[in-house]
Amino acid sequence: MDKNQPRQQSETVRANGKVVRRLVLVAMGMFGFGFAMVPLYSVFCDLTGFGGRSVQQASDNANIPVSDRQVRVRFLASMNSGLPWVFQPMEKSSTVKLGAMAETKYLAMNPTHVAMAGQAVYNVVPPEAGLYFVKTECFCFTRQLLSPQESREMPVHYFIHPDLPESIREITLSYTFYRQDDDPTANTASAVGQN
Repeated sequence: MDKNQPRQQSETVRANGKVVRRLVLVAMGMFGFGFAMVPLYSVFCDLTGFGGRSVQQASDNANIPVSDRQVRVRFLASMNSGLPWVFQPMEKSSTVKLGAMAETKYLAMNPTHVAMAGQAVYNVVPPEAGLYFVKTECFCFTRQLLSPQESREMPVHYFIHPDLPESIREITLSYTFYRQDDDPTANTASAVGQN
């Protein structure tokens, strides 16, 4: 029997212990980072306007002065693949005065034979414009349920604060509709599709 064998086994056990401790620390770090992602993502969205998070919501603009300065607002729409609706802006763009109330409409259509619910998520580009883009009414604030073959005009009432930086001359307001996970018709829709 080799005299060095117990010593080699001891070193191997010690080395394996170090590896296990490191792996446990990495796992704990990843677990903690996963919990921190939600508040960090919220802060990121608030700072950058990503996901429309910094877009303000207000009841009216009664105390906001109307400026002679105008900006062009472009309107975009897209659908998540899980929701087979047709969704589009009713106008491609509009020129609005800063501080003045404005309205645009989007059209949503459910071409299927099953009622479906969706929720719209909005985004403003450039991101810094989100701090000055104020929505007073929007279909994106609530879940939308469309009956089979139903079409609906969905209004957005908004104004852009006159403090908008001079460098911003065009703003894009985009929406993406997603199917609601808590949609009670989801199981019915899949059952109908299987028949």
